[in-house]
Amino acid sequence: MEFPHRFRDPGFASLALTHRSAGKPNNERLEFLGDALLGVMVAELLFEVHPNASEGELSRLRSQLVNGQALAVIARELELGDRLKLGPGELKSGGFRRDSILADAFEAMVAAVYLDDGYDACRQVVRRLFTPRVGELKRSSKDAKTRLQEWLQGRGLPLPTYDLIDSQGEDHAKVFDVSCTIEEPEAIRTEGRGGSRRAAEQDAAEAVLRRLLEPKA
Repeated sequence: MEFPHRFRDPGFASLALTHRSAGKPNNERLEFLGDALLGVMVAELLFEVHPNASEGELSRLRSQLVNGQALAVIARELELGDRLKLGPGELKSGGFRRDSILADAFEAMVAAVYLDDGYDACRQVVRRLFTPRVGELKRSSKDAKTRLQEWLQGRGLPLPTYDLIDSQGEDHAKVFDVSCTIEEPEAIRTEGRGGSRRAAEQDAAEAVLRRLLEPKA
């Protein structure tokens, strides 16, 4: 698939496809900007397509679309790996096939479009690439604690632990603060808040899921 934008300044695309292993300048700053742009534009698309979805559902759907593995799939479809500029070490070790490098390159290309032709052009590119994927997603009615438990169990990893940090307010309007901790595949501890202990646990579990599914550097 051809990248859906013709650059006015090809230098932006060239920079977006230059990995840090090739020296400076490279695509790290563009990757930072592209990550932010993707988050906003995909969130807007999901907001329109799923008008009845809750905040938690929208966050979950966005995580499915913009995690490192998903972005690497798009990068492969666009054949960005064939155009990457890598240092000798990364080239020898097959860096052009690595999910994290491909995902970063795709994010950098999104930023490159933005710098080359503005927000609207960038938004059109993102929508063209993600609209079919949004249509393929399935909304799940499972709550965050269940999804986190299933994600960990599916990989043979220990289950999370939830601890009450604090509770404040009158009995009829208490606010609970709860932590959610996992040790594998990486140590993550998040905090959640809610009008009940269960709601706070759900909030904390959702935060862990976002951390697990976010693109890795």
